[in-house]
Amino acid sequence: MKKLFLIAFLSCIICVSCGKKETDSEAIAMRGLVERVVPEYSKHIVLERITDADNDCFEIETVGKNLVIRGNDANSMAVGLNHYLKYYCKAQYSWFETEKIEIPAKMPKVDAKVRLNARVPDRFFLNYCTFGYTMPWWDWSQWEHFIDWMALNGINLPLAITGQESVWYEVWRDFGLTDEEIRSYFTGPAHLPWHRMQNIDRWGGPLPKVWLENQKELQKQIVKRERELNMKPVLPGFAGHVPPCITRLYPDAPLASLGDWAGFDSTCWCKFLDPLDPLYTEIQKKFIAKQTEFYGTDHIYGIDIFNELIPPSWEPEYLARVSRQVYESLEAADPDAKWLEMAWLFWNERQYWEVDNRIEAYITSMPIDRHIMLDYYCERQPVWERTNAYYGVPYIWCYLGNFGGNSMLAGNLNIVNERIEHAFEAGGDNFVGIGSTLEGFDCNPFMYEYVFEKAWDNPLTKDIDAWVECLADQRAGKADEHMREAWRLLADSVYNKVSSPGQCVRINQRPTTGNIKDYRQYYIAPTYKYSNIVLLDVLDNLLASDCDTRTRHFDIVNVTRQLLGNYFSDLYIDYVNAYKDSDFAKMQQLEKTMVSILDDTERILATEPAFLVGKWIKDARAIGNTEEEKDYFESNARNIITTWGEEDALLNEYASRAWAGLTETYYAYRWKEFFKDMDAAVAQGVDFDEVAYHNRICKYEGQWWRERLHTFNSEPQGDAVTIAKDIAEKYREELEKMYR
Repeated sequence: MKKLFLIAFLSCIICVSCGKKETDSEAIAMRGLVERVVPEYSKHIVLERITDADNDCFEIETVGKNLVIRGNDANSMAVGLNHYLKYYCKAQYSWFETEKIEIPAKMPKVDAKVRLNARVPDRFFLNYCTFGYTMPWWDWSQWEHFIDWMALNGINLPLAITGQESVWYEVWRDFGLTDEEIRSYFTGPAHLPWHRMQNIDRWGGPLPKVWLENQKELQKQIVKRERELNMKPVLPGFAGHVPPCITRLYPDAPLASLGDWAGFDSTCWCKFLDPLDPLYTEIQKKFIAKQTEFYGTDHIYGIDIFNELIPPSWEPEYLARVSRQVYESLEAADPDAKWLEMAWLFWNERQYWEVDNRIEAYITSMPIDRHIMLDYYCERQPVWERTNAYYGVPYIWCYLGNFGGNSMLAGNLNIVNERIEHAFEAGGDNFVGIGSTLEGFDCNPFMYEYVFEKAWDNPLTKDIDAWVECLADQRAGKADEHMREAWRLLADSVYNKVSSPGQCVRINQRPTTGNIKDYRQYYIAPTYKYSNIVLLDVLDNLLASDCDTRTRHFDIVNVTRQLLGNYFSDLYIDYVNAYKDSDFAKMQQLEKTMVSILDDTERILATEPAFLVGKWIKDARAIGNTEEEKDYFESNARNIITTWGEEDALLNEYASRAWAGLTETYYAYRWKEFFKDMDAAVAQGVDFDEVAYHNRICKYEGQWWRERLHTFNSEPQGDAVTIAKDIAEKYREELEKMYR
């Protein structure tokens, strides 16, 4: 009895101590996160500050009835909470707001104190493109959830470029440009990332004022919360991109056209102001001052002046002069400024950059401690290995993992592990961080969580098999052998190949027999490098698992849609061959199965909130105040995920998605029209007129995003488990015959 009294007394002491500790701003910020993420546990979580740490670190332990989380700041404490949730509660806090965390009713004990230290000081996240492919329509609720996810995963250097057009609007007005000149210079909302990167102007504009007002207030909330959780938001700087009409005010301004990007016509080409001109520094200073007035600053600025573009000159002296002057303009605006820059250009345009010491001249012309490079695509090609570790300039190892938000099972766990460890071994003292530069949120979220766990000295991340087993337990909420087997199969067979642009299933491809010579399908890559029967085995294990978590439901839908998509791709090859062989009976048989797959793909996708085009469109419309504004935002939202620009443009289907609604009314519609035309041609004994079909479908695609031909559900429909079981049994015999 005395022992029980003593334990209770000590628990009270801890709670009192907790109250005192939380006068500390770090603990107060962390308490807010705890209340949002696991309010059920909050009264039994004690937060304490580690004040003598030399680097980021956390500790977790059970004391009495309480979980004690210690950290040098709120961000590290958040990582500690996430470690507890993953490895003791067997739970995951998803980046999908709709995928709520599921935790045990009783808090699990931490048997022995755990302490982990950060291996690198910087953990970067996001890509300019993410703000177009995933985030353009987010409200504060979605951002708040996501910022908590970033904190739980230890991210402390997030790209924060929301609301910059609101700043530019004020800056350009101060210079004397008109409202019409400014808003017509901007693109539509979902295309703004490429405007910000100096790729395109005007397309989809003019940008409505309601957007500027909405994003300004949203950015204030974003950076405030990020700073509370010890993040340093990376804000934009001036990269030299100016409205062409600036020459009305400055007729002698030295502007260069940056030329064609992705096939957009010359009215969309960007103008680049020579950084040596005094006007450049004047604009930089005014922009940084106005941005700081609106959003504050942490003195780290993202500036990319030649992303996917050809500089006015390739002379090393010119490249050094330009980069030095850009930095000096930034320093004049903010004496504490650091320039953060993508290294994507050194890979994407490597044939130009990897000669004549151009890279070295460009990145070393300023103090190296004021420059940070993002090594953008390290899972495929670490540029640090090609550049003598960036010649001493600090750099961050980044995993990209997804292009365009494409829905395709892809990832390379073992290679990511090996390459990160190699960077620690041989990357030099200027290897300062780990990050991710995904273009869009996708269907492989665990890959990103793995990357950020590698930033801490958790030995489990070096043992892929053990880490995957823990991941399976988190997806099931407990140890479940069927779930473990499903994830073993995925890790061994599926998640061992690098992602690439245009990865999607053939369903998302505009149908063709290959007879149009100039048919633009640059960004359709429906190939996969594992046996599709593996996914049937994975699905069987997921369906047999003894759990009912939201994460399991997501996995069932994700695997089923990929299984069907791969099957469709292989049947398509047989269909084209049957057409070439004039085997009409086989064509009819294959067509029947392929149409069935299209319908079943729509059916399974409709059960999962993350795979609904209706949610994407609903969020876009919510930004507008009038019907006209709502229709404008919806049209822009539809365009980016389909034709990207005008119909049959170079980037057509670059951002294709396996989403319910989109599949039925866009992808499946095109295929069913294709089959109808093929059947008619064969029945009439004439060649299939692919040009006529292509032209008709291009017209339909334009109508689909311009005219609001269809409305969509923004809430899930049907039961994923029931539908997936039905699909597995429906196709099992043929799948076994084709792949086993």
